[in-house]
Amino acid sequence: MSADLHGVEVAPDSPPPPRGLSEHIFAVSAGMVGVCITVIGLFRIVSRSDHVDSIADNLLSIDALIFLASCILAYLALRAQSTQNRKRFDRAADYVFLAGLTMVSVVGVLIAYEVI
Repeated sequence: MSADLHGVEVAPDSPPPPRGLSEHIFAVSAGMVGVCITVIGLFRIVSRSDHVDSIADNLLSIDALIFLASCILAYLALRAQSTQNRKRFDRAADYVFLAGLTMVSVVGVLIAYEVI
């Protein structure tokens, strides 16, 4: 038996512990926080030059927080020691991530109708 990075004894041929969707949700949620912040910045530039006031930038700031919550839940799922906690955090991260995606889609529709 050998020890892994955390000092846990593992058999040489044992497969790594299952991670589920947490790895993907963690990476994509972090990216979506950046996307939301970038679009908010673009709205601020446009609003100063064209005097455009939009609810979309306010919704995107809330959406960035939703994606941040999803990212934190996915991180907690990755770090959880027990399978039960891992599944609980994984499921919560999945639901929060889907809520963020839904909200970003709604904001996309609002942007399309405000721009046209």
